[in-house]
Amino acid sequence: MTENDRISSIDVMRGLTLVLMLFVNDLYMPGVPAWLGHRPADFDGMRLADWVFPGFLFMVGMAIPFSIGKRISGGQNTFSIARHIIIRTISLLIIGVLMLNSGRVNPEFTGIGKNLWAILIYTGVFLIWNKYQENDKNFFTIAGLRLAGIAMLVVLVYKFRSGEVENNGSLITSWWGILGLIGWGYFVSAFIYLAVRDSILNTVVAFLFFLALNILSKLDLLNSLNPLKSIFGVIIEGNVPLIVLSGLLTTLILKKYSKSDFRKTIVTIVTVGVLSILAGFVLRKWFIISKIQATPSWGLICNGISMMLFALLYWIIDIKKHIRWTLFLKPAGENSLTTYLAPDILYYLIWSTGIPILIYKQSDVPLIVIAGSVIWALLMVGLTALLVRYNIKLKL
Repeated sequence: MTENDRISSIDVMRGLTLVLMLFVNDLYMPGVPAWLGHRPADFDGMRLADWVFPGFLFMVGMAIPFSIGKRISGGQNTFSIARHIIIRTISLLIIGVLMLNSGRVNPEFTGIGKNLWAILIYTGVFLIWNKYQENDKNFFTIAGLRLAGIAMLVVLVYKFRSGEVENNGSLITSWWGILGLIGWGYFVSAFIYLAVRDSILNTVVAFLFFLALNILSKLDLLNSLNPLKSIFGVIIEGNVPLIVLSGLLTTLILKKYSKSDFRKTIVTIVTVGVLSILAGFVLRKWFIISKIQATPSWGLICNGISMMLFALLYWIIDIKKHIRWTLFLKPAGENSLTTYLAPDILYYLIWSTGIPILIYKQSDVPLIVIAGSVIWALLMVGLTALLVRYNIKLKL
């Protein structure tokens, strides 16, 4: 398998995790079945919503050997690729922190309402990171749009005030937000792949290293590193990198075996997935299964589920060629960042009006609430397809 070979099941599973993410994020309503939502931090167990984000992190890892491998085969040197990794990471961290702080805006001190501040932030993000169709005639137009986006973010950050004591009321990094977590996981895993390339053994060693970090962190044996945790906490705690590396490892198994023996590929991925789940339940003796606490037991079980689900999709889509049913997931799978961010703009616009447009959220009937969130998620995939048609799509 070369870096240019397209594995359709990767796009499908990425699209599926995004649709589920949109669904569970919209579903926070009383009365819906408990197995669809998140477990509290101190609860030993997991529901559908507790797998969705690690499922997407897994897909971030799966994409790394293809994206970095394409740059390597295209002749880019290590410095150029490293610069790309760093810029992409910083971009994700910036957007993640801005999203994280959107709910902390104090209109009285900021001079801008929460909803308007968030809408302008997202507008700036799209102006800066949109993938424009560049040519000699529109260079200055595109440069102007990006500079306008940068200026917009700078002004909004400067004006931001939370009215809280924490960080003197200015922006906080805290847990970096969803995109920030993705950024740190990508940063670690991309540099590991750049260093070890397609070596399964070395990737397993890296995975075990971050599993050990996760275990030691949860046992409070890494307290000497506390001064570094305000910035590098996601790396030190190990949980996010080990999930992303799990996806990277799955792709390496694909690259090694899929052309010669797809059965061996599937059996290997399923076997590793089962072992990961079993290891998670073994560690449950010492660590509860908790997404909020990012425990190693939770991470390993999620990895195992992702591996087994991917193996199933790979067999159905890439081996048996049953792909027509997946077409509705294509826009989300190919434009993940746009799919994730665009719905938030709609949310803030709706909240700004004060009109209960999302009427299903007013219902006391669980089936109506669930159906409404399903329709919302699918409509957001349609929105992504529409935006892409008009050349509005984010690319880091």
